[in-house]
Amino acid sequence: MIVDLPDTSTLDISKKLVQVRRTGGAVTLGRVLTLIIDLDADDDAEDAVEASNRASREHPCRVIMVVRHDRAAESRLDAQIRVGGDAGASEVVVLHLHGSLAEHPHAAVTPFLLPDTPVVTWWPGRAPARPADDKLGRLASRRITDGRRTDDPGAFLSARRVGYAPGDTDLAWSAITQWRAMLASALDRPPHDAVVGARVTGPRDLAGLDLFAGWLAGALGVPVTRGDGEMSVTLRRDGGGELSLSAGPDGGVIRSTGHPDGRSAFARRSTAECLAEELRSLDADEVYEKALQGLSGVTHEEHR
Repeated sequence: MIVDLPDTSTLDISKKLVQVRRTGGAVTLGRVLTLIIDLDADDDAEDAVEASNRASREHPCRVIMVVRHDRAAESRLDAQIRVGGDAGASEVVVLHLHGSLAEHPHAAVTPFLLPDTPVVTWWPGRAPARPADDKLGRLASRRITDGRRTDDPGAFLSARRVGYAPGDTDLAWSAITQWRAMLASALDRPPHDAVVGARVTGPRDLAGLDLFAGWLAGALGVPVTRGDGEMSVTLRRDGGGELSLSAGPDGGVIRSTGHPDGRSAFARRSTAECLAEELRSLDADEVYEKALQGLSGVTHEEHR
């Protein structure tokens, strides 16, 4: 069910929510969190709604989507309520903020926050320099940015590192969880010679690979280089052996000196999968913080 409320107020939206809940049988008793999505008018709102709907099947929530329009226009609030099959296991409140109202999104959002539940803010597109200081970021204990589509991963991740506060995370980080798990599992196998260096290669525009390099630098305390090429990670051992992980159309391949090659299914994770993972734990992600700090220890090879 989708209900449109043009030129409305937060009070009228709240009343309509109660009415829809009563007539449609939708309840919020099982909601475990409130997810705020902050977008600009030219962002893909439907893609964000679809991802949140799919993630809500694992994490039932109230989704409050803020869409900011022209700041110079006349102030107006348009809204849309989605419940049932149009909202997954959540209920979605879409708030279109026009004019000066777009500069004060927290005022429009606050009336719809579920009591006694955690708040998560997600920026699918542009991200504030310091998410914890943003007006919507201050409402949340978990703040999610998305560096997967940035054209300049270096600048994006530098801003994330400088502006980091406990509770920050990024979907580019959850996108590489499978890779990190596969590599950590392979390191548990003998030989257990110390790792003395690492090299991460792949497309320059993949922020997740930069984070992977930062994670290795921070966790292992060894020199790490980041270069172009096929997607792969190679660790050099003290005894002269190597451990490598590469990804291709047929999945992931693990190669380790003295062992037969291993293969593992590998597929790029969807936005919904990455979002669902970030919603599983609302504590500070200390490993992500360490990966950001480790970026300073990564050497970028000259682009050819």
